[in-house]
Amino acid sequence: MPLSAIGRWMYIALIIIVLFPWDIVTAYNPVTPASALFIGLMFALCFGCPFPKFNKKSSKYLLQASVVGLGFGMNVVESLKSGSEGMLFTVVSVVGVMVFGVMFGYWMHINRKTAYLISSGTAICGGSAIAAVGPVLHADEEEMAVSLGVIFILNAIALFIFPPIGHFFDMSQQQFGTWAAIAIHDTSSVVGAGDAYGPEALQLATLIKLTRALWIIPMAFVTMLIFRDKKAKISIPWFIFLFILAMIVNTYCGLPEAVSTWLVWLAKKGLVLTLFFIGASLSLSTIKSVGTRPLLLAVALWILIGVSSFIVVELTIP
Repeated sequence: MPLSAIGRWMYIALIIIVLFPWDIVTAYNPVTPASALFIGLMFALCFGCPFPKFNKKSSKYLLQASVVGLGFGMNVVESLKSGSEGMLFTVVSVVGVMVFGVMFGYWMHINRKTAYLISSGTAICGGSAIAAVGPVLHADEEEMAVSLGVIFILNAIALFIFPPIGHFFDMSQQQFGTWAAIAIHDTSSVVGAGDAYGPEALQLATLIKLTRALWIIPMAFVTMLIFRDKKAKISIPWFIFLFILAMIVNTYCGLPEAVSTWLVWLAKKGLVLTLFFIGASLSLSTIKSVGTRPLLLAVALWILIGVSSFIVVELTIP
């Protein structure tokens, strides 16, 4: 059997394994968000992705649906109350990362648009911010590929290292949820890391990250002014408003507990499959396309936001 055929069948088999309800039939669930991402990464490096278009679209829309599903397990009043403590630093960190990112990019002689895209992805919500801002500043395919590639690599690493760091420093669930939402790039890994740390961390990380993602809208308008294009199309993350609606329904509409529990369970399964899709989208060409200087810029910004947010969270949140 040709290697491509083996890859296609293995891809389908791995989807079945990832979706299997291990937590219902066994005491131990071997397929966590982190392991699903790792399985996808290993598969992609060995076989490549047999269905790239399906993989890309599925990861995007399944992530959005999973985030909305998580809203059915949250109380809007309690979530907003607990999440308010991380909002101020969210504002400061978004502006700070953008300013430092553009300055570092200029100092390192990195393409202006590439540095701006990497800064946007680090400051707000990874690939979603880059995908929204890129068309506004008319970034070409190479600039988009480099920016998305470097953010993707760091985002994948974050899912593996953040929960152990949180446990090593004995962070509370509220501390870790706030820190993960600010310091991890993409929503997928933020939710995955929060889920690995605990239920309170998951809820808080999701709420703060989605609030942070709304910065895509003002960021796109500012980008239009900077790059002088008032006709550019702005992509609005509508699914965030559906997430808020799901929280409202769960809080005020008397949704039966069995229904909300089932919806949250489905959402978590969807998240695990999303991370498999994201891992399976990695390729050696993506890694090679990044380059040294863009990677160094992304790592520098990541360290900046990671360390500063960790210190603020440790000092201000019990």
